Formats: sequence, structure tokens, C-alpha cells
Amino acid sequence: MAAVDCDVPMEPEPQMMSEEEMEREAECFKEQGNAYYIKKDYSEAFNYYTKAIDTCPKNASYYGNRAATLMMLCRFREALEDSQQAVRLDDCFMKGHLREGKCHLSLGNAMAASRCFQKVLELEPDNSQAQQEDKNAEAVMDYEKMAECGFEKRDFRKVVYCMDRALEFAPACHRFKILKAECLALLGRYPEAQSVASDILRMDSTNGDALYVRGLCLYYEDCIDKAVQFFVQALRMAPDHEKARLACRNAKALKAKKEEGNKAFKDGNYEAAYELYTEALTIDPNNIKTNAKLYCNRGTVGIKLKKTEQAIEDCTSAIKLDETYIKAYLRRAQCYMDTEQYEEAVRDYEKVYQTEKTKEHKHLLKNAQLELKKSKRKDYYKVLGVGKNATEDEIKKAYRKRALMHHPDRHSAATPEVQKEEEKKFKEVGEAFTVLSDPKKKSRYDSGHDLDDDGMSAGDFDANNIFKAFFGGPGGFSFEGNSSSGPGNFFFQFG
Repeated sequence: MAAVDCDVPMEPEPQMMSEEEMEREAECFKEQGNAYYIKKDYSEAFNYYTKAIDTCPKNASYYGNRAATLMMLCRFREALEDSQQAVRLDDCFMKGHLREGKCHLSLGNAMAASRCFQKVLELEPDNSQAQQEDKNAEAVMDYEKMAECGFEKRDFRKVVYCMDRALEFAPACHRFKILKAECLALLGRYPEAQSVASDILRMDSTNGDALYVRGLCLYYEDCIDKAVQFFVQALRMAPDHEKARLACRNAKALKAKKEEGNKAFKDGNYEAAYELYTEALTIDPNNIKTNAKLYCNRGTVGIKLKKTEQAIEDCTSAIKLDETYIKAYLRRAQCYMDTEQYEEAVRDYEKVYQTEKTKEHKHLLKNAQLELKKSKRKDYYKVLGVGKNATEDEIKKAYRKRALMHHPDRHSAATPEVQKEEEKKFKEVGEAFTVLSDPKKKSRYDSGHDLDDDGMSAGDFDANNIFKAFFGGPGGFSFEGNSSSGPGNFFFQFG
């Protein structure tokens, strides 16, 4: 078969531009980039400066212009690379050194920034911009030193202040932001710390420091399981991250020890629970919320172990760590009630009710206020030396004993002062018996009512008449002194 000749159209070979033409085209791209830069359309300016660089890659000013555009776009690392390339091509390119210094400073490398500004001042000693920027770099270095000192002294507020000042000059420095976020977390300002860390993670999801801070916030908010996940992720991204490793270890240890304590408590092993909670409290003093719960839990154990004063101290420690911890206020208030410290109990219940206005909290507050009111009256039960649940028979026996003990005739040979005191006590005993032996008065007294307001005044009585009535009337009982036995010694004669 005969071959067929085909005319295949050939693409024309591209004509090579001369160096001069390429330079002109590059200049054209640069001018277009400048126009967009003036209009603040930095993305388009970046595109045209890139075209200029691609056309003529040995021109320092093109890299300098693109660096300026990248700085306006807050892409400081890329801007730094362009600035460094610019000064490599032209070591006397003053703007290139200045921009390199600004990029270093924005990224938080104040020492490198200062070297760049010094280079500018070598080229142009009177450059006021370089002079000011060099002062800014020195200020950042000073803030870094103060922050480091503050962190060592655990003055976290000072560190936050220093980092805020430094970030005014170094807005793109992740290191400063992370240190600030960590200190915010240590100060308990978790939402602020989370916000800073999240901003960094949006730009760099693999940032181990930011992942660590996110975990730290969750850890300090007692979300230990979620915190461990972030610590593990941080260690995956940065295997040598010692802070993440330590925090992960503490989180796991704290959770395990707390759960052991909870189990011991549920099993009724209160001594073991008390020790386990105590051990847990030594793991991480910085974990405020978890430690507040541990103190409150230990306080609960203290109540079970009849260590009421220790329980009050533990609840107070919990409240110092977390002033919003309602359970600690309630537990301490109950301890105050049990120890008849009613004013303190009312204060705690008022705090609880102001925070959470529930029916239960209102009832607890009213009950404490009632007990406080009752405590300010004479305690007739104490006067007779009986408990508040004493029976009628126990009240009578107590009256018999106290009335005989304080009867004025028994102390007729005593000093006037003693006689007066014993007479007072005798009347109080009679007054107490008058109320507690009358079911209606006793009920009103126990419920906190003022007997005077109800027409049941306990004061309308004669202690001697009550005594005579109790012991069987006139002639039924008498005290006779025995002169040979000395003053204050009597024998009782019943009729």
C-alpha cells in the first residue's frame, strides 16, 4: 500500500525575548503591582510582583516590593524570605534590610530584628525609622526578660501584661501568644486562653504549643478526659513537648486518685477515702477546680468521720479556690448548723440563695435564720442541762436536780455575790421548767415563736411557788444548815 503524504501543521517555535525586553516586561508588571498596592488591593499587587520576579528573578526591588505586599497581608514568614532574598541580591538595599527587620520583629525575633536595623543605620545613620524600630526591638527584648522572670516567680499577671506589650510590636509571634495563653489558663481565665490558642490552631492545626494550651484549659476546667486527648495530640505533633508530657501524666494521675477516693467513700471506707483525697491534692496545686472538688469531697468524708471543724476548713479551702462552688457553701453551712454557728450558716445560705433561688435553698435559709433567732434567746434546754429531744420525765428530773442545786436557802451562808448569782440561776431554772413542762409553750418555743408576743410570757411566774408546787407545797421540803459542817453544807428534809 502506497504511503500517503500528510501535511501536519507545526506550531511555531516561541520567539526568545531579549534580556532588555524581559526587563521592560518585568518593569511593566512591577508598575501594575504598584498601582494595585496604592489601591490597597494587595492580592493583585502580589500577583503582579510575582510575575515581575518570574520574568526577572535577579532584581532585588521586586522581592522588596513583594515583601512589602506580603507584610500588608500579614504573611510575615513569606515576607521575611523575600526580604532576605532581596538583600542577598543587593546587600546595600536599605529598604530590604528594614523590611527584613520588621518581619523578624513581627515574628518575635527581636535580636535578629535589631541586627537588621543596625545594618540600615550603617547604610544611613540618620534613618529615623530604623532608629525607632531598633528601640522597639529593644523594648520587646526587655518585655521578654521581665516575662521570663515573672513566670519563674509565678506572677502570671505580670507575664500577661508583658506579652500584651510585646505583641503590640510582634503581632505574629506565636511564642508570645502561647505564653500569654498559658498564663491566662494558670490564672483561671480559660475562655481568653482558649480564644488565643484557637486563633493559632486556625492558622496552624499542627501547632503543638496551641494544642497543649487547649488541653491545659480543659484540664483546669476538670474536663480531664478531653484534656488528655489534646495532650496526646500535642505530643504526637511535638514528641519532645515536656509541658504536655507532664500535664498528661498529672491529668491521668489526678483522675485515677480521685476515682479511687470516690470508690472508697461509696464503699464506706472513710479513712481510706480521706487519705486518697489528701494524696490527690498534692498532685497539681495549679488545678484549681479539681482541687476545689477534692477539698469538698474530703470535707464530706470529714463529716462522716465526725471531724466537723476539719470539714469546715476543707469547705473553706474549696471556696477560696472556687468562689462559685455552691456545693462547698452548702456543705459548710450544714457543718455550721451542726455546730450551732448559726450566723455563719445564715451567711452561707444567703450566698447560695442569691446565686440559685430554688425552693430548697430558700427553705434552708429560713431554717438557719430561725435557728439563729432561737439561739439569741435563753436556751432553756441548756439551763436544765437536757437535750432538745428530752422527755417530760427527763425535764422533771433535770428541774429537780438544778432547782435543788441553786435554791437560795442552800447558799444562805455564802457571800452576797454568790447568793445573788445562785438566786438568778434558780429563777432561770424555774423559768425554763415553766416553758418546757407546758406542752403548748414548749411547742411555741421550739418553733421559734416569741412567747411574749403570744401572751405566754415565761416571765410571769414565781420561782419559789414553782419550787413549792413541784416539791409538794408548804412543809413538803426544807433546807437546814448544819453549823458543824461549815457554810454551804446542807441536808435535805422531805416531808
